Amino acid sequence: MKKLIHVEKTYNMMRIDRFLRNHFGQLPQSLIEKNLRNGKIKINKKKIKSSTKVKINDVVEIFNFEIKQDFYKDKKKFIPSNEVIKENENLIIEDNNDFVVINKKSGISVQGGTKSRKNLIDIFSKSEIFKESKPFSVHRLDKETSGVFIIAKNRETAQLLTSLFRIRKIYKTYLAICNGEINIKEKGFIKDDLQRFENKRKLIEKAETKYEVLDKNNNATFIKLNPITGRKHQLRKQLFNIGNSIIGDKKYNSITNYKFSNKNLMLHSYEIKFIINNKKYTFRATPPDYFRKMLETKRLNF
Repeated sequence: MKKLIHVEKTYNMMRIDRFLRNHFGQLPQSLIEKNLRNGKIKINKKKIKSSTKVKINDVVEIFNFEIKQDFYKDKKKFIPSNEVIKENENLIIEDNNDFVVINKKSGISVQGGTKSRKNLIDIFSKSEIFKESKPFSVHRLDKETSGVFIIAKNRETAQLLTSLFRIRKIYKTYLAICNGEINIKEKGFIKDDLQRFENKRKLIEKAETKYEVLDKNNNATFIKLNPITGRKHQLRKQLFNIGNSIIGDKKYNSITNYKFSNKNLMLHSYEIKFIINNKKYTFRATPPDYFRKMLETKRLNF
């Protein structure tokens, strides 16, 4: 059986492996590579590699592309209800021709993965706001983290914003409530060599964050954070490393025998600033109720 997919403007210059995931869900790279080698996936009747980019009006031909039913059932796109779509549309801070900005809730992923199906990209792909386009993710925000998040409406804007993030021309401000009283200067920089693993390979990455202590006592610290580098879990790891993990962080926890009576991570993406075509953009997201309640509980001032 042969399936033909005509490439629309939205997907112009997208790698074929990403193009396929946009149509079939989170397929493993090994499955895509196997079918490419066997000539079961072609562009304009020609064999291709996974790095090949599709262009407008290309015809992607798929011959007997075998997807295990149980795998596809688990990995295909999340189908949101109208209620879920409306709930997330109500979180929008800004909506223009090129992107939307939302105040993301804690507990929802940006994109679908092995551990989480419900995600923002699949939700907004069904929204009327993206009726004439498709949502593009341009940066990361942990599932547990709330706050400002940008979704591009077209590939050109997505590429531009992704580039701005990469060259550190988008300035982010986070707010966090940490365990205990931080024993460092009121303002300064936290510099670390952070460790992570990629396919069992140990990687060491330099990380730097500008910070300002907003309030503190012997029980907790309220801190403002401006990440300069963009490492995975950077802020959570750095605060853990100095002995003041973020309240509610179950992975990077510096408190012995700590009981997680609070289910929310006290980390909030508060502000994003950038410039496009000499126009300045600044977006802020009000911290959630549970965050402000924690400030009151810990007797900290906003």
